[in-house]
Amino acid sequence: MNEQVVKQAAHRYRGYVLPPYDTMMEMDGFGAICAFSRTFSGTNVYVPSLRTIFSQCLEKDMLLHYDGANIRELVQKYGFSERYVRDLVKQKK
Repeated sequence: MNEQVVKQAAHRYRGYVLPPYDTMMEMDGFGAICAFSRTFSGTNVYVPSLRTIFSQCLEKDMLLHYDGANIRELVQKYGFSERYVRDLVKQKK
């Protein structure tokens, strides 16, 4: 299918774009949906939370900012449980 034809129709009839793609189109435009479709067309895709996607980055950042006494501060900042942060710190020592 010609993406230009789809793009014109999608812009003309925005209210008929299926969710959640209507939101994707508002956020990142038609090109993002095309790239997503080309990559994942015909498959079932689960999109995890940002915290899950970036959990290793967040763990490294927590360890960088851990000063030996600020677990509660890290819990509030990063949204992980206190137990999780304590176990992470203990595991990385």
